[in-house]
Amino acid sequence: MSGGGRMDAHQTGGERHGFTARAWRIVGVAVTLVATALAVGLTQGWGSPDQPPTAGSAAPVTAAPVLLNGTDDAFIQLLIPMNEGVLALIEHLDTRPAEADPSLRALLGEVREAHQAELRDLRGLLAAGNVPELNIHEGHQMPGMVTEASLAELRGAPDAEVPARAAALLRAHLAQTVVLCRGEQTAGGSPELKALAGRIRQARTTELSTLDARPGAPEAARVN
Repeated sequence: MSGGGRMDAHQTGGERHGFTARAWRIVGVAVTLVATALAVGLTQGWGSPDQPPTAGSAAPVTAAPVLLNGTDDAFIQLLIPMNEGVLALIEHLDTRPAEADPSLRALLGEVREAHQAELRDLRGLLAAGNVPELNIHEGHQMPGMVTEASLAELRGAPDAEVPARAAALLRAHLAQTVVLCRGEQTAGGSPELKALAGRIRQARTTELSTLDARPGAPEAARVN
């Protein structure tokens, strides 16, 4: 082959090599863009409604941020320890004789499930509002709150007195929560939290009716 032929072949090979290198660079950029888009999508929760929350998470992740005013914050920060107090009450009653007041036992099972779900929702809204959870009422004798002192009295009470005492504590909690939910619905700022307060208020009213309708339950004032 002449010198010109060898030069043409060499030039053609160089062009082919250059084209291949550019093609691989384009592919690399495309792969990087896809990986970046996927990472952004995961952080923004693409597809998250179909995925269960990870084990041990305190609350489900809220899809969008919420704006909480002072009433919203105060409502959540009070209702969380109130719910936790009732759950501690139910946990203690699990250690007492089960044959006492079966109708109360059945109601407590429903209350436990509802209160646990509410805690997840309340903490989820706090997280969405970028507000830290603060137990500002610890040690306070707040209306409707089951305190460590009231639990200590219940632990020392005879088994025969436990159902009536527990029902009284539960009723005070349910009634006070209705009052708090009414206040949140009136003065709250977050539509999401006001809607949750409405659902909680309705649930508490139903629970109160069930509690007061038990055989032998003392007559109590109706809570609307």
